[in-house]
Amino acid sequence: MNHGLKFNVDRRSVIKTLAAGTLLQAPWVHAANNTIKIGYVSPQTGPLAIFAEPDAFTLAEMKRALAGGIKVGGKSYAVEFVVKDSQSNSNRAAEAASELILKDKVHLVVAGSTPATTNPVADQCELNGMPCITNDTPWQPHFFGRGGDPKKGFDWTYHFFWGLEDVIGVFTNLWTQTPTNKVIGALFPNDSDGNAWGDPKMGFPPVLAQKGFKLVDKGRFQSPADDFSAYIAEFKKNNVEIVTGVLPPPDFANFWSQAAQQGFKPKIVTAAKATEFPAAIQSFGPRAEGLSVEVWWSPAHPFSSSLNGQSSAALAAAYTKATSRPWAMPLAFKHSLFEVAVDALKRSADLKPESIRDAIRDTNLNTIVGPINFKRGPVPNVAKTPLVGGQWQKAGKGFDLVVVENSQAPMVPVQAKFAALK
Repeated sequence: MNHGLKFNVDRRSVIKTLAAGTLLQAPWVHAANNTIKIGYVSPQTGPLAIFAEPDAFTLAEMKRALAGGIKVGGKSYAVEFVVKDSQSNSNRAAEAASELILKDKVHLVVAGSTPATTNPVADQCELNGMPCITNDTPWQPHFFGRGGDPKKGFDWTYHFFWGLEDVIGVFTNLWTQTPTNKVIGALFPNDSDGNAWGDPKMGFPPVLAQKGFKLVDKGRFQSPADDFSAYIAEFKKNNVEIVTGVLPPPDFANFWSQAAQQGFKPKIVTAAKATEFPAAIQSFGPRAEGLSVEVWWSPAHPFSSSLNGQSSAALAAAYTKATSRPWAMPLAFKHSLFEVAVDALKRSADLKPESIRDAIRDTNLNTIVGPINFKRGPVPNVAKTPLVGGQWQKAGKGFDLVVVENSQAPMVPVQAKFAALK
């Protein structure tokens, strides 16, 4: 076999595969053009499109960094990126991954941006024997949401991000920094994230109870949602002073404007997903001030890229210079997907899927989002990244997201004091 570019299979294995119901073309059958193909799935359209805002910039940076190609098994290859839009739809994400594997014949698939993207993409890769790297989904909704067994793990799919234990730690430490009655109103949608965060055993409820918080959870809502009157009425009735949840920006925008109209004024609002992005925050106008959120990455994070040596601050500045947009958390996580992919390819013995998969498994890399090592757990196939808490505070004509809580990741410096909503 010449670096995996030719593929021979005996008759018995063909019959065996046919008997199983499908004959998949081996993903590593490629034209002899000495090109490595990396497939990338992200939600470029639909309600999650805000997560894909840094895509064009990141892909341009990767093309620049890899213009000279990479060496695998002593041989040089050009690198090509095959990009697919999941349309913020899990069924489309699965189709996109399947197309990358069976039609585009990529060597490796990467994906990010919530369980609606990472889970179906990883499932298709697991099914088809395709090496896969994902991030930007808390590890529990990704691992357990796909039926993962901590004793076995998965064969082909690897994931890095923080977990619910980290975000619960960040949020509760944030909430104890200002006096409240400890009554929390929950906004959990009926999706992979909402169900995981609201899970009575694995999610927020048991930890909040243990820490003396009372949770007012009216149940899951169907997203997209345009009327939160029933939730607001329930929160007012129970004298809720803290609101939390994990919901798309359009849903939160509806809730937050209706809260103002209906006279509901909590002291703290910490909404994951919805308040992570400058673009969404700008749309809330003055009512964005004081909103808080978990921070997966910022220019203050003390990490650098393994690909081009950029510090976190330098990456954020380069993005703003190139796009005239403020930095956003997915920027570094997009970058890190390709860092881990390229590092694994460089260490791979050849371009066979098994070789690439084994190289991913053995990853021990310092990236722009922190150290990635899949052997450390907390479960097989998963590496954790650090998490801190942030707040949108007034800066000039707009708002800056500043780090106000670092109990779970003391290596990231606190930049300002947390303040209650005005």
